[in-house]
Amino acid sequence: FETARLKKSRRWWRIAAVILGLFALAAALATGGSDPQGVNHVARLRIDGLITGDEKTITLIRDIAESKSAKAAIVRIDSPGGTTVGSEAIFEELRKLAKEKPVVAVMDTVAASGGYITALAADHIIARGNTITGSIGVIFSFPEVSKLLDTLGVRMEEIKSGELKAEPNGFKPVSPKVRAVSEMMVQDSFDWFLGLVADRRKIDMARARILGDGRVYTGRQALKEGLIDQLGSEDEAVAWLEKEKNIEKDLKVITWKPFEPFNPLAPFVNASDGWLIRALGLQPATAALQNAAEISTKRGLLVLWHPDF
Repeated sequence: FETARLKKSRRWWRIAAVILGLFALAAALATGGSDPQGVNHVARLRIDGLITGDEKTITLIRDIAESKSAKAAIVRIDSPGGTTVGSEAIFEELRKLAKEKPVVAVMDTVAASGGYITALAADHIIARGNTITGSIGVIFSFPEVSKLLDTLGVRMEEIKSGELKAEPNGFKPVSPKVRAVSEMMVQDSFDWFLGLVADRRKIDMARARILGDGRVYTGRQALKEGLIDQLGSEDEAVAWLEKEKNIEKDLKVITWKPFEPFNPLAPFVNASDGWLIRALGLQPATAALQNAAEISTKRGLLVLWHPDF
């Protein structure tokens, strides 16, 4: 009887050890961001979803710049854009990285608006023929619900120090003066965006304004207009680095990831790589909902192409 209980106890301890081992493996995979010291490679950096200039991404770019084993960087972009400030921050950090080592941008499905700003920071831009890019422009949007409030019999009162304080205000119609001031702000950020296009793509400002009417382009159209350099994929990016930047041939391309605290549920429910989400076919919907929720919390100017929202 004691022997049977002992065997049963050992069996449970073995099961517990296996479970703990799996959790430890998941934790190691989840943390990411470590520099494979001593192994020369090309660093792959992914810019996906809404671009906010978050500290984890900024830190990761800086780590790649400081790495002795990362000899070049490939920036894989799949993003409709994001906040103007966030896109500016990513652009500036990538330009600092490009001063240390060669950087190539590879566009995936979408690299529009803020996603295109990210690509502009690279030394060379590659896209698929059917990649969606462009959307050169800035948007400032807000709800205006004054008619709804009138219907409900609700009126918002305010006491403020100046006519333009806390304007525009969604609780009342936009006055001509408020609209004019807001348009000036949008135009200032738009001129900055156009300046990046003109400078980085060697296009005169008049031509940049024609291309910057807000439309999106396929990769083929973007190549014709001089907005990108080449059609292709990551293979072409590696070949360009080897030929034009004398990067050692046949270096491995290793994905760098931001450090993430261990979350035991992430492998199951994460929108990007959770197997349960994929198994249920909910990955696109879950990602869209997450993006929509994130967009709804952002304030200020946006460089964003997001027809789904």
